[in-house]
Amino acid sequence: MGRLSHSQAGVTVVTAMTTYLSGIQPSGLQHLGNYFGAIRQHIELQAEAGEHFYFIADYHALTTNRDPAALRECVRETAITYLALGLDPERATLFRQSDVPEVTELTWLLASVTGMGLLERAHSYKDKLAHGVKPNVGLFTYPILMAADILAYDSDVVPVGKDQVQHVEMAQDMAGYFNGAYGEVFTRPEYRLAGEAFTKVPGLDGQKMSKTYGNDLWIFESGKRLKKRVGKLVTDSRPPEEAKDPDEILPMDFLALFLDPGELEEWRGRVREGGAEAPGYGHMKMRVVEAMEEQFAPARARREELLADPGRVDEILEQGGQVAGNRAREVRERALAACGLR
Repeated sequence: MGRLSHSQAGVTVVTAMTTYLSGIQPSGLQHLGNYFGAIRQHIELQAEAGEHFYFIADYHALTTNRDPAALRECVRETAITYLALGLDPERATLFRQSDVPEVTELTWLLASVTGMGLLERAHSYKDKLAHGVKPNVGLFTYPILMAADILAYDSDVVPVGKDQVQHVEMAQDMAGYFNGAYGEVFTRPEYRLAGEAFTKVPGLDGQKMSKTYGNDLWIFESGKRLKKRVGKLVTDSRPPEEAKDPDEILPMDFLALFLDPGELEEWRGRVREGGAEAPGYGHMKMRVVEAMEEQFAPARARREELLADPGRVDEILEQGGQVAGNRAREVRERALAACGLR
């Protein structure tokens, strides 16, 4: 379990508490799929008692990103996005992965006890090869660095979607290999499936939302640009008065992301019944625009404040790196001593 030290009658007391860890890909402008798929849950997780570590995975990004300036900008944009949407530095530690070089040392220690067969079975690696991505050593050993990310902070719980479960299971395996060889050094992490909370968000074309497909919608888009993007939602040529199945209408999927259950059911009912009172696709798209503007307006304002004060963002990341680094050094020293390097 994670540790929390405090003074009691002049004596330092260490109490056990749950440590949560989440990694964030620095992929630039975050879209609605990122928000409903992960960011919202990360923010809500802060309410749970325990320690919370959030790292921006810039080491991982090097397997595909070859533009230093773009990577720096992506890291900053990711940090600003999380802070604007409600990540509280007083309750959670936000930091750059590269500010904690101890994870690369732990990666080597874990690599020395991990068989290649485990890495060859990684779903994400095989998927990238299937999609024509040119493999490199970093891409192949990606799960070891991810395991080090998790184990470096004595993480107890790693919230993930189903597609990331294998990575946590591989971290469990690697911790087991090391502990089996050298004694109990690493805390065994457990994954937490987000279940239905991790909402799958369609893109503007109805496929999975992705920047790769160009069908994404930026969280902070607003004004005319927002109207133009939402206007690209794919629809058919049926007239408004024709009764339709609301589950087959893409704009309704977007309304479901924002509207309260009562209003959503009202829209669905009018679409299902058809007739003179049924809304057209244009009305649905306009309501999507209004709902997005309403929901993200406070966060957009905070984002503008953060953009105007870059020193504050740097300070938060640097302080987070110090906190995370202190924890990681404890774990590293424990590991080095166990395998005879101290």
